[in-house]
Amino acid sequence: MKVYDTIFFDLDGTITDSAPGITNSVVYALKKYGIEENDYLKLCKFIGPPLTVSFQELYGFSREQSQEAVKYYREYYTDKGIFENSVYDGFEEVAGKLKKSGKRLVVATSKPEPFARKIIDYFALTPYFDYVAGMELDGGRGTKTEVIRYALRECGINDKATVLMVGDREHDVIGAREAGIDCLGVLYGFGTREELEKAGAMYIAESVEDILHPKLRVAAQECVDPGLCPHESI
Repeated sequence: MKVYDTIFFDLDGTITDSAPGITNSVVYALKKYGIEENDYLKLCKFIGPPLTVSFQELYGFSREQSQEAVKYYREYYTDKGIFENSVYDGFEEVAGKLKKSGKRLVVATSKPEPFARKIIDYFALTPYFDYVAGMELDGGRGTKTEVIRYALRECGINDKATVLMVGDREHDVIGAREAGIDCLGVLYGFGTREELEKAGAMYIAESVEDILHPKLRVAAQECVDPGLCPHESI
């Protein structure tokens, strides 16, 4: 496995289980349009992608409606939903081991940067991260690709071959690829193996602990020769 000096982490579904806060905020926003949504799995599809995209794709909102819906979403999320989540068991230990081994850790999320910083501070994870990068409150840096490129610039990283993105959804994988870095897909979040492999994740981690020893995959398959790429350390 390649050696990576810097690890970018997605937030929702990778560092924290944010389902309660996000789904409750979406329910609140949808009620403004007379929509009563009780399908939890459908609501969970909002976790990961930019909110405007999800409102458009899942409920047929126009661009203007989706932007308005995000404002309603934030009415609930800012005061309540932001703290209705929890850090995945074992993540802090993994982050500590990575830092101790000399890795630089960075948060790269589609969540607005001020919210992301507040969450990282709230859960006392700030000491583990060198930088927290997210989208802008006005919708700027609205794709994962833009967030990753922004993080690379802000951290002064020129050698992209030394950077690994870790995330649970296809948007993390696609964003990483478009920004020119590798991606490790995690299965304990809200994405599926099929989704991550189809998007082109280079590595797969089934658990939080497996982030330290991910499996290399080739063309959506496990290693052709398991002897060449067993669990290896990043």
